[in-house]
Amino acid sequence: MSEEHAGASTRTSRVIRARPEELYGAFVDPAALVAWLPPAEMTGHMHEFDARVGGGYRMSLFYPPDERRFRGKTADREDRVHVRFVELSPPGRIVEGVRFDTADPAMLGEMTLTVTFEEVPGGTEVTLLFTNLPPGLRPEDNDTGARLSLEQLARRFE
Repeated sequence: MSEEHAGASTRTSRVIRARPEELYGAFVDPAALVAWLPPAEMTGHMHEFDARVGGGYRMSLFYPPDERRFRGKTADREDRVHVRFVELSPPGRIVEGVRFDTADPAMLGEMTLTVTFEEVPGGTEVTLLFTNLPPGLRPEDNDTGARLSLEQLARRFE
């Protein structure tokens, strides 16, 4: 893979008509995460969940059976992620270390996701800041996935 992606970052935001406390809760509730986090037509399965600093979760995201454009990072139609909670500061901020369960060297390494919830007129601005993306993860693909997940999060509240 090319070096220009190494350590790349993406920042995706959306204003959602809900209170920061409600939105923060959707990030630390395993049933809520399975419902809104998998982008587009993907589905999710939570393997384990521990909502405390130093804890985290393991979750599989499954591509739909008819998806031909993407190959899963873990298995043919699966991306499995290991998330470690680095900081939990309700209702304003969550910091996570995220890594893919993969044998692909281009997808190895831990990226950081910093989620912020800022009250603004009309709701809460939710920002997903990913830093240190693995070299095989294209920033534009990561941004698209983040945008789709935020759309689904908004649909839960609006």
